[in-house]
Amino acid sequence: MAEQDISTGGPGGQRVPTVIADGLHIVYRVHGGGGRGTATAALRRMVRRERGFKMREVHAVRGVSFVAYRGEAIGLIGSNGSGKSTLLRAIAGLLPPERGKVYTDGQPSLLGVNAALMNDLTGERNVILGGLAMGMSRDEIKGRYQEIVDFSGINEKGDFISLPMRTYSSGMQARLRFSIAVAKEHDVLMIDEALATGDKKFQRRSEAKVREMRAEAGTVFLVSHNNKSIRDTCDRVLWLEKGELVMDGPTDQVLKAYEEETGK
Repeated sequence: MAEQDISTGGPGGQRVPTVIADGLHIVYRVHGGGGRGTATAALRRMVRRERGFKMREVHAVRGVSFVAYRGEAIGLIGSNGSGKSTLLRAIAGLLPPERGKVYTDGQPSLLGVNAALMNDLTGERNVILGGLAMGMSRDEIKGRYQEIVDFSGINEKGDFISLPMRTYSSGMQARLRFSIAVAKEHDVLMIDEALATGDKKFQRRSEAKVREMRAEAGTVFLVSHNNKSIRDTCDRVLWLEKGELVMDGPTDQVLKAYEEETGK
């Protein structure tokens, strides 16, 4: 747990919080200035403290507060650069808050981080590597290996699982990452655009898997520009714009307001 134990309640139908964001601010500091140039030149300016060296601040998340509960699937929507992915990275503990706090119950998992795959290894070896990175035992990985491969659809057009990852398309890599990530039960799983990857058949499998994970009392966050995926998998939506939380509510209600505002 990140800050304090929030896992109280549960019996008698009481809602159990899994993530609390309390007045959360995330600020990126970007080193720049002094014109264009190579990374080496930029480093030289930093070391020598040359004139023209500047630091630019990007306020990516601005005072966001919400409480997520066990068993919820929460969609994150908003225009590009609205702070959705930054918010997920902060929940995962990858970005420190500038102000405010994030409290989590259990270990949040950000899809694509815990299952960090290596291009020079085969798909088979990456399944093992990804499973170990998520804390699964070798026996657990062995028991779920075929399920992971079948779910990903990697072998539907040949024995790709025995080939190096560098031979995969970006879509195949994303499908394998997703399949590895959802093979383990998560307290909090955050998925960034994964359901938009692959054909309709894989999208349907992915959406069904998210619903299954909700039924197992986990919490799922989904970032997507596909409103249909959000409608099909989420019961609640957070709408972010320019780092601020515009609206938090039931999926249909928030998406209707979002579509009316943006025409999307």
